[in-house]
Amino acid sequence: QVQLVESGGGLVQSGGSLRLSCAASMDYYAIGWFRQAPGKTRVGVSCIPSITSGDDSTYYADSVKGRFTISRDDAKNTVYLQMNSLTPEDTAVYYCAAASTIRPGQKWNWCRYGESYFANYEDYWGQGTQVTVFS
Repeated sequence: QVQLVESGGGLVQSGGSLRLSCAASMDYYAIGWFRQAPGKTRVGVSCIPSITSGDDSTYYADSVKGRFTISRDDAKNTVYLQMNSLTPEDTAVYYCAAASTIRPGQKWNWCRYGESYFANYEDYWGQGTQVTVFS
C-alpha cells in the first residue's frame, strides 16, 4: 500500500521557520509539496525528481523562491521542505504528493498544478499537514 506520511506542520510567528517531512513508501519519478489555503485551489509549492530519474532540477513556485528549500534523503526515502521567512500568506494545508510517472514534457505542469492527468493518474497524496503563520 502506497503511503506518504507528512509531519512538521504547526503554528509559527511571521518570520519564523518550519520544516516539513514526507516519508514515502514507494518509488517515484517526482515528489513534491503542494498547498491549499482556505477558499483557494491547491497549487504546487516545490517539486524534486527522484535520484533515478537522472534529472537534478527542482521546481519552486515564484511565491516561495529564496525562502523554501526542498531536499531529499534517498536512504530514508524522505523529502523535506525547509520553510524560512514565513508570512501569513503561507498559511495553508500542505500536501506531499508523489508521481510514479509523468507524461513526457509535463513534469513542471504536475509540479505547478498537481493535476493527476499530468502524472497519468498515477500520483499519490498524503493526508496533509496544517501550517499556520500568525503576524
